[in-house]
Amino acid sequence: MELIFTKMHGLGNDYIYFNCFENKIENPEKLAPVLCDRHKGIGGDGIVLIEKSNVADAKMRMFNIDGSEGKMCGNAIRCVAKYLYDNDICKKENITVETLSGIKTLLIEATCGEVKKVTVNMGMPIFEAKEIPFRAEGSDVINYPLTVGDKEYKITAVSMGNPHCVVFVDNVKDFDVCGIGSRFESNEFFPDRVNTEFVEIINKEHINMRVYERGSGETMACGTGACAAVVAAVRCGYCNKNTEITVKLLGGELIVKYTENGVYMTGTADKVFDGVIKI
Repeated sequence: MELIFTKMHGLGNDYIYFNCFENKIENPEKLAPVLCDRHKGIGGDGIVLIEKSNVADAKMRMFNIDGSEGKMCGNAIRCVAKYLYDNDICKKENITVETLSGIKTLLIEATCGEVKKVTVNMGMPIFEAKEIPFRAEGSDVINYPLTVGDKEYKITAVSMGNPHCVVFVDNVKDFDVCGIGSRFESNEFFPDRVNTEFVEIINKEHINMRVYERGSGETMACGTGACAAVVAAVRCGYCNKNTEITVKLLGGELIVKYTENGVYMTGTADKVFDGVIKI
C-alpha cells in the first residue's frame, strides 16, 4: 500500500499528516510506531489523521510514537489548520476542528495565501483531580507534594484535554528531563499516564519550559503543555491572568494567554515536505 503524507511541525514538534477525507487509514495505532521511527521510517513525534467531521470543518486524530491515541495536541492542531487552509480545503479566517477533547476554534494569520501563525482557543483548564485524572483526595491539585523516585516534588496538575503535571524548577536547562520525566509518566497517581512540564520562571511574562510527553518522551515543544504551564504559573502566583505569557521551549516560543473565556495559544505552523511511503 502507498500512503501520501505531509510532514509538518510546530516549533519542532513534528508529525506525519494524512488527508483522510476520502481514504481511510486502518490500524493507525500500529502504523504510528513504524512511520515515526527516525532511522527506519519517516520520523516524527506521532501521526495525525485529518478526517471529515459532522460538527466542525474537520476532525483531528493524533497517535503518539507508541501508538497510543491522544485527545488533544496544540502544535498538531495548528498544523491541521494550515493544511486545511493552504490546500484550499477550508479557506477561511476561522476554522473549527473536532478533537477527542471537544471542538476547537482557530484563528488564521496568513501571508500571500499561506498560513504562518495560528491562534487556538484551547478551552478552559480542568483542575478537578478525578477529571484530570489524578488519584488524590479533594479537588484541585495545586502545589501538591508528590514523591517520585526518592524525591518529593511540589506539583500542579491540570488537564488541557489531556493530563499535565507542572513542576517548577530553578534551572530547566540542566534538569534531567528524560530520567525524571519517565518516572512521572508512569507514576501510580496518574492512571492514564501524564505529560510533565518542567518550568523555570523568568519573570511575570516569560517562562522557560521543557516537556516529557507520555508515549513520546522529551519533545521540542508541546502546545497543551505550554498552556498547562501558564495556567499553573497563574494559579501558583508566578504570573498574572489575562496577560500574554511567552513560553520558551527547545523548538521556539509560544504565546499563551489565560482568560475567563479560555486559554489562547499562538504559534507558528510549518510544512516540511510532501511524500509517499510504501507499507
